[in-house]
Amino acid sequence: MEISGKLFEIYETKQVTDKFKKREFVVEYVTNPEYPQYIKFQLTQNNCDYLDGFSKGDMINIQFDLTGRPWTNQSGETTYFTSLNAWRIQKAEGGGNGKRDQVAESSGDMGGGSDSDNDLPF
Repeated sequence: MEISGKLFEIYETKQVTDKFKKREFVVEYVTNPEYPQYIKFQLTQNNCDYLDGFSKGDMINIQFDLTGRPWTNQSGETTYFTSLNAWRIQKAEGGGNGKRDQVAESSGDMGGGSDSDNDLPF
């Protein structure tokens, strides 16, 4: 999947577990100027530094995978999580300030291991 928008927010990389780290960012996506949407994406593992060459306000294109998975807590309740896992970020034509193109090593599962590796819901 692909989307274009303005880079609205960039967060620091978080080391979630010993084996998993992620970095989130928000894109302002506008199909109707009266109601802009703010969409949060994530980069994982070795891809977390891909935002280092970009700044808030840059117009970017993001290629990403839409993933979802269930997670059952200790009480047996199941919750479902949806993630937008970015694997390519590049400057949009005519936007931003000339920053670089970043492509992830793999567009596959970047979740950082099997479900048995951790008990976190992502």
